[in-house]
Amino acid sequence: MSDGDLAASDQPALPVGDDALPRPWLRTDAGAVMEAYQDPAIQRWYVRRADSVQEAGEWIGQWQRSWSEETGAHRALVHAGSGTLLGRVALKSLSLADGKAEVAYWTVPAARGGGLCSRAVQALTCWALGRGGFHRIELEHSTANEASCRVAVKAGFEEEGVRRSAWLHADGRHDVHLHARLRQS
Repeated sequence: MSDGDLAASDQPALPVGDDALPRPWLRTDAGAVMEAYQDPAIQRWYVRRADSVQEAGEWIGQWQRSWSEETGAHRALVHAGSGTLLGRVALKSLSLADGKAEVAYWTVPAARGGGLCSRAVQALTCWALGRGGFHRIELEHSTANEASCRVAVKAGFEEEGVRRSAWLHADGRHDVHLHARLRQS
């Protein structure tokens, strides 16, 4: 992959079903992002916290710039009818020279349990390994986060191993499952 390839193209449309629509982040999503990060499950599994609408707005600004800077591809998952924020799906830690990236995701409590997150991760990964030109997409989660492991498996990621004591969460150090999908030759 060459520098400039992503920035020169539009972010992909990612079909995830009739109920949800992935779209670019808007500054007006800041309140909903802050509210999402008040959820105990998100607080448990994510080191970051959004303590104000302004802080969430700064994150959104970074997410918006990441495509043109070729550092990420971040999408808001919203309800197709109402536009209500349901979650986030993203590629981060892009290495264009190596053709690899990491996938990140979360959903609000009301959007959990129906397969939305798995479908969104699968759609983003299929684009990345296809038209996106990436060779490897990695997915990591705490070994204690069983829901995230189910998302990984449903989205077609194979477990590759455990990184011991790799992440520091509020409750201490966590071992991390490493999953990956590779581009098919």
